[in-house]
Amino acid sequence: MNRPDRRPDPASLGRHDSWHGVRAVVAGLGVSGFAAADNLTHLGATVTVLDESDAGDRSERATLLEILGATMRLGSGSTRTLPDEVDVVVTSPGWRPDAPLLAQAAARGVPVWGEVELAWRLRDPEHPAPWLAVTGTNGKTTTVQMLEAMLREGGLRSVACGNVGLPLVEAVMDPTPYDVLAVELSSFQLHYAESVTCESAAVLNVAEDHLDWYPSLEAYAADKGRIYQGVERACVYNVADPATEELVREADVVEGARAIGFTLGIPDIGMVGVVDDILADRAFVEERRHSAAELCTVADLASPAPHFVANALAAAALARSHGVAPVAVRDALRAFRPGGHRITEVAVLDGVTYVDDSKATNPHAAAASLQGYRPVVWVAGGLAKGAAFDGLVTAVRDRLRAVVLLGRDRSVIADALGRHAPEVPVIEVTGTETDGHEAMDRVVRSAADLAQPGDTVLLAPGCASMDMFANYGARGDAFAEAVHRLGRR
Repeated sequence: MNRPDRRPDPASLGRHDSWHGVRAVVAGLGVSGFAAADNLTHLGATVTVLDESDAGDRSERATLLEILGATMRLGSGSTRTLPDEVDVVVTSPGWRPDAPLLAQAAARGVPVWGEVELAWRLRDPEHPAPWLAVTGTNGKTTTVQMLEAMLREGGLRSVACGNVGLPLVEAVMDPTPYDVLAVELSSFQLHYAESVTCESAAVLNVAEDHLDWYPSLEAYAADKGRIYQGVERACVYNVADPATEELVREADVVEGARAIGFTLGIPDIGMVGVVDDILADRAFVEERRHSAAELCTVADLASPAPHFVANALAAAALARSHGVAPVAVRDALRAFRPGGHRITEVAVLDGVTYVDDSKATNPHAAAASLQGYRPVVWVAGGLAKGAAFDGLVTAVRDRLRAVVLLGRDRSVIADALGRHAPEVPVIEVTGTETDGHEAMDRVVRSAADLAQPGDTVLLAPGCASMDMFANYGARGDAFAEAVHRLGRR
């Protein structure tokens, strides 16, 4: 009697196996989706890529994948139905579990992986570079980039990857193995990364965000906490944010893994912190009961802003857990400069400083940014993603000279200001997705009229940008261009 051929189980395959016969669906043709489809095709899988849009770079990526043998289904409606014969779905981050495609996969028992999960399974067993991973509501990218700089300064081949820099699949498939990876992971990525276990990991903070995706803050925090599962060396948490320490307590880690706190105050034993403006390590030194290792001074950093110092401490804790020497941490931090649209000074006009922190895309990030300046003309608004602003306004109202609002959900912030800071002048600027730059000109002119010499006009929107701009970078660019035009008047 003839027996049907048994199809290969993707869960049992790695980078050195043939994936011939595996039928993979890749949901989404963004950067991570392209990397997943490209490498699955290379491994021999039969790949179908689905995306609701063929705009931007997607068309070019689709052409390349078709040349490699992948099947493309792009355009409206293409992701509503899962193909009949599928062995695994690799989803791009941000796809909710109740999306029709993923819900159908779950109902049929088809495994759903994220690109991060795929990358973990494709690590080279002979050279499995350990992962030092960072998540949190805010500060992830800066912290991971600091960590990458420390690892490289320590003589290690490393790269920032994941939610920043290289897609993780590309990093693990590099023919020249890395010594260690500095990995940024969003909550969306962690949701679909069930088997990932990091050498060390940090949760920087947990604050209200993405409540248009998650049913509750608790569910959002639980996905953040996945980063600690199976940690081997250090679970780094924020002493000022008890939720992060609670996630460590709940995690199932390898015996011997340590909980390492970072604090802007004087560190206890087993922590990193600040002593007389010196960043100090009392966690990874032999005589930590009686002494500490000096890492650098606050003056060595590109910014003395509290959240920037905290990011440096978290990165240092991860680097030190991997054995990076204090001098390498110091030299890396002295040379480090944050990426664009992160507390970036744009210009000083008539005694008023204009600062672009467009990366502050939720209330927690905006609050951290506002704490670094006084008095402030605050520029805010965009897509609130279900967040509330009452706590933010209460915390910073004494710093506010005035507020200029734009974007679809500007009324959410205006209402919070009316409740908790009614004395602060507020100007609302209207605009649509087709006239974002024109609206930003009006915003900057209004802010300039309200500001006094010595003030800071701070773009820290507290909201996502996609209602009027392609991304937070485009919004920050529009702000900077508007400031420069103001200066030429």
